[in-house]
Amino acid sequence: MSEHSGASPSSTLRTPEALIKHGLAEPETLSGLQALAEQFSIAIPPAFAALLKPRSPENSDSACNADPIGLQVLPDARELVTAPHERADPIGDDALSPVPGVVHRYEDRALLKPLLVCPLYCRFCFRREHVGPDGGLLDEAALERAFTWFETHPKVTEVILTGGDPLMLSPRRLKRIIRRLSGIPHIQTLRLHSRVPLAMPERLTEELLDALETEKAFWLVIHANHASELTPEVRQALRRVQARAIPVLSQSVLLKGVNDTVESLESLLRALVQARVKPYYLHHLDAAPGTAHFHVPVEQGRSLLRQLRGRVTGLAWPTYVLDIPGGAGKVPIGPDYLLAEEQTPQPPSGTCKATDGEQFRKRRVQATDGQEHSFT
Repeated sequence: MSEHSGASPSSTLRTPEALIKHGLAEPETLSGLQALAEQFSIAIPPAFAALLKPRSPENSDSACNADPIGLQVLPDARELVTAPHERADPIGDDALSPVPGVVHRYEDRALLKPLLVCPLYCRFCFRREHVGPDGGLLDEAALERAFTWFETHPKVTEVILTGGDPLMLSPRRLKRIIRRLSGIPHIQTLRLHSRVPLAMPERLTEELLDALETEKAFWLVIHANHASELTPEVRQALRRVQARAIPVLSQSVLLKGVNDTVESLESLLRALVQARVKPYYLHHLDAAPGTAHFHVPVEQGRSLLRQLRGRVTGLAWPTYVLDIPGGAGKVPIGPDYLLAEEQTPQPPSGTCKATDGEQFRKRRVQATDGQEHSFT
């Protein structure tokens, strides 16, 4: 056990030394943590550090052991082990990027990634090979190329701002991006995906919320994986968003040790609805490097949802989805209640496929455990 008190820090923890100083890692683990930090970024903001369970002799071998928050944010030596089926770009973003910062997977919508900075770096992130404090900020020329691409693709009616985390942009820059996209006639919907409301709720100032103003349909999608993340401060921040008539959805990742029991998943879904947030997606883990220890088998995920059917309101019901490795897109893999022959999941018909459709239909999908599955 470290001699340090483990008091909650007042600023974001970004280094192995900071983790040791605050009692979140043992001094003898320093060299291993330094090797890990060279490969994957570390950032734990005060809001999340305050949720971490205190260290004790029972879990002194691992600061994140049995802690659903620690598992998500504290670096773990297992991250340095890459399983054979894991990929640096597990969902094929790179192959579907026509210009820097844009990913076009589906016919009617595309991603815009204006930066690659996040308020915290999740240990299971599918973009962990790309995000980090260096920023990956699109400069003015790159932003203009991205805007031009959207202007010249009239079938794209929705822009999804992601990254990184767009709410880490300055209000001035975010306002400019939203205004420019809002000025494109065929863009009907803007969607912004963010971890900021939970990781840095204090960042949701009136100035930042002013930057989100648009006449187009605008949706905020937050990322939450455990009920304890929805603190009173987070709920207040979400209320400030909702007061602007911005609907809020959530997406979560099914993670071993975090939300892979009926009780923990139910608590998360109920907490979201109580915060006036509609659960949108429950993601099956993407096979990013060093994330196998988070894997929950598809069959277990389906079983969890089957047990929750009728136990929680339909308002709390997310769509359980698998992002087919290689870029073919998301498919729902939740439980169904009809007896039928096994079927291999097919790419959505609206995808801009990175793989040959006929060839894909002849094979099964390899999920994040490296095993082939069919889904019913």
